[in-house]
Amino acid sequence: MAHGIGRVAVRAALLASAALVLAACTTGPDSGPVVVTPSETAESTTPAASIPPVLAPVGDAETIAEGLAAPWSILRLPDGGVLISERDAGRIVEVLDDGSLREVAVVPGVVSGGEGGLMGLAHLPGDDEQPSRVFAAYSTESDNRIVRMPLSGEPGALELGEPEVILDGLPRGGRHNGGRLAFGPDGYLYAGAGDAGAQDSAQDPDSLGGKILRMTPDGEPAPGNPVGTLVWSLGHRNPQGLAWDAAGGMWASEFGQDTWDELNRIEPGANYGWPVVEGRAGDARFVDPAVQWPTDEASPSGIAIVGDTVVIAALRGERLWFASPASTSPTDVSPAFAGEFGRFRDVVPGPDGEAWAITNNTDGRGSPRAGDDRLLRIPLEEAG
Repeated sequence: MAHGIGRVAVRAALLASAALVLAACTTGPDSGPVVVTPSETAESTTPAASIPPVLAPVGDAETIAEGLAAPWSILRLPDGGVLISERDAGRIVEVLDDGSLREVAVVPGVVSGGEGGLMGLAHLPGDDEQPSRVFAAYSTESDNRIVRMPLSGEPGALELGEPEVILDGLPRGGRHNGGRLAFGPDGYLYAGAGDAGAQDSAQDPDSLGGKILRMTPDGEPAPGNPVGTLVWSLGHRNPQGLAWDAAGGMWASEFGQDTWDELNRIEPGANYGWPVVEGRAGDARFVDPAVQWPTDEASPSGIAIVGDTVVIAALRGERLWFASPASTSPTDVSPAFAGEFGRFRDVVPGPDGEAWAITNNTDGRGSPRAGDDRLLRIPLEEAG
């Protein structure tokens, strides 16, 4: 999958790009949060803008909807509609204004099992040439795929058309399927691809496993990718959160193995070390994480940036982490709702400066409570 570029040339180009990034990094396993300045060679994604305030949770979380079955991704649409993917059932449901759930589609070909199934959702608004579309990542028996579906209807009566595969052949395993999708401020689709249990694939430039991918809405390598392939960054174990701050910096969450979970600032072509290193290593070949946690405190899945704060949904840690400031590098990292709702799978910006999150206690690894799983509203206010 080198798209005409030899294996050696691809590897050399990726490592050279990573070295440029590292020149702007503060490294060292004991140096505290690592400030990773976006590379001057990175494509500009947003104009310079005033940085929004740091936000923190205030008060109690409120249940918007309940009765979700192994929910994985929240998709808030520009017109106010809300869709949620259910991993094991392969369903996409709409959350109605009264909190009830309405089935919109069952994605054909989804094969759940282990950590696989229907995973990330993303939305691309329509234009004069194309309708509004929803993109979904899912597992089949043999691979992981990304499809797009035309979206029609108004909130309360949303409809999805037939799915069209834009990318297949992504490594699929019983674990580490990645699966997060997000459109960046540059208009291209980003996808987290896990190593699917084959650790060495994360360092193999010819494999799509253990990578963050960047593509056009047709599934082709996006212009400006480091070496002309789909690969945007490499050396990942299982990236499941993607978000951008107000300065255009990209962030991703990363499941560690036995020692450290990570929050990384993502630069094109950079190498994040897996499986050679886990967490901060101070190794000049790799980019150290900006924040790391012991694995029993995080297992970070979805992330969102609200204001100048990264909000991280923690599964094993059963809490939300708030890390700020996002626009430079987090120096203040604090938990909220630890143990109150169980496992958190995804979080997105809500209306009026709040955050919305889903729990994930019905996926076979959690302890379901009455009403699980839930979509929660998290009120936020400017940090003092």
